[in-house]
Amino acid sequence: MGVITDGHPQKKSYRCLNQSQNMTSQKIAIVTGASGNMGIAVIEKFLREGYRVVGTVIENDPVKINLTAPGLEIATVNLADETASQQFVASVIQKHGRIDIAVLTVGGFGMGNIASTSTSAILQQYTVNFETAYNIARPCFGQMLLQKTGRIFFVGSRPGLSAADGNGMTAYGLSKSLVVRLSELINAEAIGLDIVSTVIVPGTIDTLQNRKSMPEADPANWVKSTAIADVIYFYSTEEASTIRQPLIKMYNNA
Repeated sequence: MGVITDGHPQKKSYRCLNQSQNMTSQKIAIVTGASGNMGIAVIEKFLREGYRVVGTVIENDPVKINLTAPGLEIATVNLADETASQQFVASVIQKHGRIDIAVLTVGGFGMGNIASTSTSAILQQYTVNFETAYNIARPCFGQMLLQKTGRIFFVGSRPGLSAADGNGMTAYGLSKSLVVRLSELINAEAIGLDIVSTVIVPGTIDTLQNRKSMPEADPANWVKSTAIADVIYFYSTEEASTIRQPLIKMYNNA
């Protein structure tokens, strides 16, 4: 089961700082993958914009974000566990009364053409890229249906959109294609309500890991995590409220 703490993932409690802020007009965002480059950028952006943010990590995750940031809560959740994920979302709803934004950044990558890709490899990528998103998106969407408002953001990929881009990445491309279809299904069910599901499709993200693995490439052509966070936030605002069924390709020049 997910454990929510206020800035200290090692503490197994549901203690809440600033209790008076609960159940107020402060908006609530869930961000999965609080230890990742994109997750950190998204959390920091929404905190700056006045949201209360609940970020998820896995057990023994080396969290790099400022855990004492006002408005931040951290939950240890196995997102591949459907029951634990549902209990986590239920705990956020019980504590705060609603969920305004869900940004689902957790995922993984794998190489392999069809000849070398086993069913177990497909299932592994399905778990890390699709189940971890679906297990949180489903209860969040259920709450948003009750509220009649909310935004869900998925992270797609080029191999999930195009067979040509997915050549040599069979399991990864298949799993990411399901994320795109799930977003479409959410939007289909939410017609007539102020609920929108968006897929962000980044190109190569400018991270230290990518710079080390691709030293010959020009990172100026890549996408910064902060730029992705800015776009996600924009699509959460009133200015973007008339946009429906968005799929945002953030490739820069890569």
